[in-house]
Amino acid sequence: MPHDLARQAREALGFELRPEQVEAAEAAAAGRDVVAVMPTGSGKSAIYQAAGLVRPGATVVVSPLIALQRDQLESIADASLPAAAALNSSLKVSERRDALERLDADRLEFLFLAPEQLANEETLARVRDARPSLLVVDEAHCVSEWGHDFRPDYLRLGAFAEELGRPPVLALTATASPPVREEIVLRLGLVDPLVVVHGFDRPNIHLSVELHVADRARRASLLAAVADAPKPGIVYAATRARADETATALAERGVAARAYHAGMSAAEREEVHAAFAADELDAIVATTAFGMGVDKPNVRFVFHLDGSDSVDAYYQEVGRGGRDGEPAAARLFFRPEDLNLRRFFGGTGNVDEAEVAEVVAALESRGDAADPAALQEETGLSRAKLTTALARLEEADAVEILPTGDVVAGDALAPGSAADAAEAQEKRRSFERSRLEMLRGYAELRGCRRAYLLNYFGEAFDPPCGNCDNCEAGTLPDVPAARPFAVGARVRHASWGEGAVQRYESDTMVVLFDEVGYRTLAVELVVRKELLEAVP
Repeated sequence: MPHDLARQAREALGFELRPEQVEAAEAAAAGRDVVAVMPTGSGKSAIYQAAGLVRPGATVVVSPLIALQRDQLESIADASLPAAAALNSSLKVSERRDALERLDADRLEFLFLAPEQLANEETLARVRDARPSLLVVDEAHCVSEWGHDFRPDYLRLGAFAEELGRPPVLALTATASPPVREEIVLRLGLVDPLVVVHGFDRPNIHLSVELHVADRARRASLLAAVADAPKPGIVYAATRARADETATALAERGVAARAYHAGMSAAEREEVHAAFAADELDAIVATTAFGMGVDKPNVRFVFHLDGSDSVDAYYQEVGRGGRDGEPAAARLFFRPEDLNLRRFFGGTGNVDEAEVAEVVAALESRGDAADPAALQEETGLSRAKLTTALARLEEADAVEILPTGDVVAGDALAPGSAADAAEAQEKRRSFERSRLEMLRGYAELRGCRRAYLLNYFGEAFDPPCGNCDNCEAGTLPDVPAARPFAVGARVRHASWGEGAVQRYESDTMVVLFDEVGYRTLAVELVVRKELLEAVP
């Protein structure tokens, strides 16, 4: 099979797969679950295309954005691969009917759809009856509540895979730290998956941070930087209003800039995306939630007017730059107050024990499956809060979320389920706060920024990198002579439990604890007070 897959891929795609692509594609083609974590522009699509060619039957690709689906369909057409189609909200009724008929007749090799499409019972039945041979989850970090651009419908993908007869699952993402990888495996119900992690380092991207006290000065600095930077580029903003304001301000400076966010109509977003892809715009100003829709190889800069909600999100957004291998710049314009805004966004779906108890009571009063809309009306909870409550209850086997989105009571549903779910949610919040603090650590770092990022994702790197502001300024702090534990070593803390050593800098060390997230500890105290012990 390895030689057949490599040969078929070469003939169909027109290029040789790299070793990491071959490794992931061969495993998926052989029927094994796979998680492939590779940076933007590294050819993740070629993995499922190659595996799909080898496996008989249709390949279903769950892709979150219409713009991404369109790009993937175009790449398949350009490569003269077997037929492909998409199911999304932009299609006419006749186009949707044609796609499903071709799927029924076994005349489609690739079917692209968003997870929301699976809530349609007809679509679910038609896809199930086609018995696809491979299920691909693109942008797989979306299944994780600790990842980026979280959408509730991704919670159903594990059940959806079972509904399809459990074909092998290939999960693809451009960024996933170790905790997010574990969440992907858990949420999708992957069995003994092959995890391929490759090439987080993007040496052609220059990394820098500007620290600001006043937002007005920060905004002025960003506008000047965009005006002076090689074009085209991307600016990320935290809110739709800031995206609109920044795009307008850039246009007033003579920069051809447009905003791109969820508050625009689908037609407007498509127009902006097409103009940017065709080099008709100097800059696109996007909210971070829609960064996945921007896929362009010659992006020369990625500037963040506001901080992201995690290092994971930041590095994925940065990865939009320099996909052609040419120099690109990534600059974060940072104020500590950014973290307060991100904490606010992160708290919109938080639930307490009383709120979870309302969901439990509503489910206990029913003898059959419950529609989430009915549960929301009965409990009075927001959609975000209900989704969070159901996610925590599902983890405790207290409920089961069906592929249709309906919820049924599980064997473990009981009055105590609410307390367990609320406790689990508080642990999640603690972990999320720790991830946000890691972004602060990056912004206020005196050491090599590339080493910091790569260590975060589990890759070793010896500074200096020579292509970040701190390395160029020669401000790297001394690495502590005492390293009580190797990077990557498993350790245990009396209060925080087990974790893994992530990195050392100056007189501190960072440990990623399984339960409470990232913690920074003074090396001297760790040694003197024996705060950590090795886990055999």
